[in-house]
Order: sequence, then C-alpha cells, then structure tokens
Amino acid sequence: MVTINWTSLHPSTFILLGIPGLESAHIWISIPFGLVYLMALLGNCIFLCLIRTDPGLHQPMYLFLSMLSAVDLMLSTSTLPKLLSLFWFNDGEISFEACLTQMFMIHLLSIMESGFFLAMAFDRYVAICHPLRHSAILTHPVVGGLGLVVAFRGVLLLTPYPFLLRWLPYCRTNIIAHTYCEFMAIIKLACVETMVIRAYGLMVAFLSSGLDFLLIICSYILILRAVFHLPSKDARLKTLGTCSSHICVVLLFYFPCFFSFLTHRFGHQIPRYIHIFVANIYLLVPPMMNPIIYGARTKSIRERVIRVLISKRIPIFTQS
Repeated sequence: MVTINWTSLHPSTFILLGIPGLESAHIWISIPFGLVYLMALLGNCIFLCLIRTDPGLHQPMYLFLSMLSAVDLMLSTSTLPKLLSLFWFNDGEISFEACLTQMFMIHLLSIMESGFFLAMAFDRYVAICHPLRHSAILTHPVVGGLGLVVAFRGVLLLTPYPFLLRWLPYCRTNIIAHTYCEFMAIIKLACVETMVIRAYGLMVAFLSSGLDFLLIICSYILILRAVFHLPSKDARLKTLGTCSSHICVVLLFYFPCFFSFLTHRFGHQIPRYIHIFVANIYLLVPPMMNPIIYGARTKSIRERVIRVLISKRIPIFTQS
C-alpha cells in the first residue's frame, strides 16, 4: 500500500487498509467473507419471498422478521462489495462523500436491526404474557407503525454524524486502518479536540443498542415470570421454545456489537487486527445466521420451505 502525503484539511479520498497485520492473508480471508455474503443474500431473499407470498406468514413475528431481513440485506451490501474489492484488487480508495455515506448507512442499519430485535421481543412478550390480546394489540397498522418508529429513530440519531464529521479538519492522514468507514475510525483522524462528538456518539449508542438491550432483558424477565407460572413442565418448555430463535439471534448480534464498541474506546491493549476482525463478524455473520436460525428452529418457516422444494421437484419427476 502506497502512503499518500496529504495535508489538506478536507480530504477528497480516504484509503482503507483492510486488516493491518493480516495483509498477506486478505485473499484467504475474502473467501469465507464472500461465502458469508452469498449465504446472507440467498437466505434473506428466500425469507422475504416466503413471507411476501404466503398469507399464513403475515403475522407480527414474521413481519418483523421480514423487516430484519431487508435491513440485513442492505447492511451486508453496504460493506461487502467494497471489502472484497479491497481484498482482491487492493482497491482501498474511497471518496470522502462515499465514506461518510457508508458510515451513515452502517450505523443507521445497525441501529434499525437493534430496534427490530426489540420489536420482536415485544411481540414475544405480548404473545406469552397476554396471548388473548395478541392479535388485538399487534395489528398490521401497529406493526407497520413500529417499523416506521424504528427507522425514524435511527435517522434522527444518525443524521448529525456526517455533518459533524464533515466539519472536522483532517490534517494527520487520510489512511483508515479498517475494512470500512466507521465513526470512531474516522474521528481518530481529526486534528482537533473531539470530546463533544465522542460524547454524542456514546449517547447515540446508549439511546439505541444499549437501551434496546436493556428493554429486551426486561421483556424476558417478564416472560420468564409468566412461563414459570404455567402448570406443567411441557408447557413451560414449549413456550420457551418459541423464544429460542430470538434469543440466539439477539446474543449473536449484541455480543460482537458491544465488544466492537468497547474495544474501540477502551480496549487499547487488544491487537488492532482482532478488533477489526470482530467488527467485520458483527456486520457480516448475523445477516447470514438470522435466516438460518429462524429457518431451522421455526416450524412454520421450515414447513413452507419444504413445501416449496417439493412443489419444484414434482414437475421434473412427472416429465421424466
């Protein structure tokens, strides 16, 4: 990678380095990353098609799942194509405007994903704690309204980000030691005091993913209270089974999310390549795993996938 001498206060381009310390392995790393991207595209597209075409899946949980799948598709696509271009062709150059756009989209979609996890936790809470009122509370207009609230919250919190970063002077370097444009990675290049902007970033993180995670924990505390009041062990296990998929995807999303967030700000002893690798896992693996987990553990979706596969095979056998 050629280092560019750069003294302008407002760069026209940034240079993404990829994963510092693992440059020689970029090609090999790109293979699983590319496969993850393809599986994420395939799985989420299948989910969206199934939910759209099957009226039996037009229920709150599946509608929230379709919103999550749409966000996962956009989140993967906002990072993977540029990452693969960097790893395959050493093309790390990205314009200043494109970098700010990518940063905005990554953080916006991550906040929206967190919001949909909270909405799905609310759906599980109503379904278990107030089953007789579930259809009356979570009507289609309410589900759509919750989706709009999740999107509006993300836009409201994230809109200041590109403007704040645009006003900063960058007189150190235009090289970003990362695989994509990330808020903290960009702000570290500024040559002025950024304490206020960093504080705003912390506030955004708390009001989005942090608050969502606390509310999800509260919802599951109430769910567990209701489950333990059920009369039989089988009923308790069956009820908890309806939450297992959601619990798995929540843990898969929030653990690397919090690890990435905390190490960027406080984990100065952790090697940079570990942080960047985990940051990529946080963006790439959940979009792939979400449809796999729900497809494997949700009977309704499993049955519909099998039904589609069988219907596609029948004409082949009849012709032969």
